[in-house]
Amino acid sequence: MSHSSEGRTAGAAPALRRAIEVLDLLGRASEPVTAADIARELGIPKSTAHGLIATMTEFELVVRGADGRFRLGPRLMRWASGFLGQTSLTGEFQRYFAEEGDLDGHTITLTILDGREVVYLACRDSGDPLGLTFRIGMRLPAPYTATGKALLAALPGAEFTRLFAEPEAWPAPLTPRGVASLDRLRTELDAVRERGYSIDDGEVREGMICLGAPIRDHSGRVVAGLAVSLIRGEASVALLEQLGTRIRNAAETITRRLGH
Repeated sequence: MSHSSEGRTAGAAPALRRAIEVLDLLGRASEPVTAADIARELGIPKSTAHGLIATMTEFELVVRGADGRFRLGPRLMRWASGFLGQTSLTGEFQRYFAEEGDLDGHTITLTILDGREVVYLACRDSGDPLGLTFRIGMRLPAPYTATGKALLAALPGAEFTRLFAEPEAWPAPLTPRGVASLDRLRTELDAVRERGYSIDDGEVREGMICLGAPIRDHSGRVVAGLAVSLIRGEASVALLEQLGTRIRNAAETITRRLGH
């Protein structure tokens, strides 16, 4: 979008833009925040913040706790559920794992690539104590995740280079096992292409290992990553090879169902 069109949008619906900024702020916050916090972070008068929050509370976009602090409201989940229900990608994910039992007993996740991060769209939780709970909407740095590596491996070279062109673009590691540099990541991605699936060995959470594979749409474009996660202690070489083949096969089946 050009700067001029952004200006027209801002002028046409400033209240809507402010509401979205409030929701983004609450979505990033690790705990509920006060109206004063919102006004200060967004640089708006307190009276404007209070009026906006009052309307958003009325429509359940925002919820006020007993301590007077605000968090995201339940209406957003209804919207998210409607979006996911209308998306064939998540529908095929749910259908495949409802019908197939080849990965029963393991946590399975579905993500898309958004810049240098992956966003989680769906999860089938096995209940295993992985030390990490995958949540819909959660974002993690792509270079450290199995689905992220699978998605990055499918990017055209120029697009991959553009993503990490700036020195500050490299994300802070989540664990000491995180891939340490862009050159190391390039080497890993070469192995992903050759093997057909990616490996995150303790890069998101120490003690957890994940294997990922890409999903393509009807045109052949990679649109999502599929991953299986398990505890590192139970991951023998033979099991990892078996699960790698299974997650790749699952991704290929979903790809065919999407029309490719």
